[in-house]
Amino acid sequence: MATKSAHQRIYFALKVHQHRLSLGFSFAELAERTQLSISYLNEIEKGKKFPKPDKIEQLARVFNTSIELLLSETLPKNLEPIEELLKSNFLNELPLDIFGFDLMRLVELIADAPTRVGAFIATLVDLSRGYAGNEAHFYFAALRSYLEINYNFFEDIETAALKLASEYKIEIQSLHNSSILEKILKEKFNYKIIEDGLSSYPDLNILRAVTNPRTRTLLLNKNLTTAQRAFQFGKELGFCELQLKERAYTSSLLRVKNFDEVLNHFKAGYFSAALLMPQKEFIADIKAFFLQKLWNNGDSILGLLQKYNATPEMFFQRMTNILPQFLNLEQVFFLRFLHTHGSNQYEINKELHLSRKHHPQSTASSEHYCRRWLAIKSLENLEQNKSGGYFIIAAQLSAYNNTNDIYLCITIARRDNETRSSSVTIGILIEPDTVSKINFLDDPEISSREVSTTCERCAISDCLERQSAPTFIIKKEKRRALREALNQLMDS
Repeated sequence: MATKSAHQRIYFALKVHQHRLSLGFSFAELAERTQLSISYLNEIEKGKKFPKPDKIEQLARVFNTSIELLLSETLPKNLEPIEELLKSNFLNELPLDIFGFDLMRLVELIADAPTRVGAFIATLVDLSRGYAGNEAHFYFAALRSYLEINYNFFEDIETAALKLASEYKIEIQSLHNSSILEKILKEKFNYKIIEDGLSSYPDLNILRAVTNPRTRTLLLNKNLTTAQRAFQFGKELGFCELQLKERAYTSSLLRVKNFDEVLNHFKAGYFSAALLMPQKEFIADIKAFFLQKLWNNGDSILGLLQKYNATPEMFFQRMTNILPQFLNLEQVFFLRFLHTHGSNQYEINKELHLSRKHHPQSTASSEHYCRRWLAIKSLENLEQNKSGGYFIIAAQLSAYNNTNDIYLCITIARRDNETRSSSVTIGILIEPDTVSKINFLDDPEISSREVSTTCERCAISDCLERQSAPTFIIKKEKRRALREALNQLMDS
């Protein structure tokens, strides 16, 4: 019999499992009746083996059913959630392998409790459908989880970047005009680079670059900053050095085909950051920054951005690679906010939480994020031009309402264009050993504020920045009063 697909093996495994249980047979009893070994039957139910026609006939006879029904891709009513799952593309979308989870293990879980597990996975299917069409797509959520469980540090990519830098004797200062990276792309990988390659295509002007992997042609947006230009070159080198085949043509992912594409674009971007901000030197600079006695209005951060010719997002993302691994600062989060000028809406469109889920995080609803957050306050100040410019670096000690958690939050906000601004924030949980690693925590220039997640969930009563009533708190209080009244009634 021809090799069967994973889906066909799953269907058959569930059918055999269901028939065996409905008849009350143990593996030993079924083995005796079918003359098949216990181990072979076990592998069938795990989806690892698909029997030959004569063995299928034996199973059908014992189960008192037809071969056609046993082979059909129709499951009993109690397995409808599983059938919907298998007919969807969800199993193909699940990047099980990167989490060390074998597809056949999923079959075992489904077989052990098909209705409950099936309903749970069907819920995931519905959620993933809801994500499709925005940046919180299921693939990106899966990627974020993958980064978080790996502390956003990947030794193999670090080693590959270090090897290329050593091979071409790349130094920090030589990266400022990115000519060394351009030279490597041309000489080692036969790239053709078109400096103003998108002007003839007005609809593509929102992109930083477009690549044709087949002809190895890289078309650049003429408006790229030197930092953006260097990052694009580094990213192309990442695709080549890491031999990443599955990729999109555009610098940012517009329409995602599969998870490998998302993962490969992350790996190429990580390679670029590791190349532009070499591990050893970056660690030394961050340690020196934290050992300063004073915050100094973020002048040191500005100096490091200039040294590495990095965008704020590149710089903070690189910090998330380094802090847990080399400074033992594991409780870290990263957030990126977008804000359209003139609106009252602030959108989190990128986040990362290391060690655990931290309080400042995105919500799926239309709630109002806390305006006491430094990330939002900086964007408000930028729009009102209180800073007198287009760039703000600020720090805050943020104490989360009704918790013992206090974070050092460092935010960089900037005007992206005439209509939009963005801010990136890195937050570090203040723990007993954090104080010995970050010397400027007591600097009076760093403001301290009590903050919450959203106005709707905030119990701070005297908040002047409140944008909405604390609806969740009100509902919670009503439920508490209801429970107390019921207890009084039952005790009377």
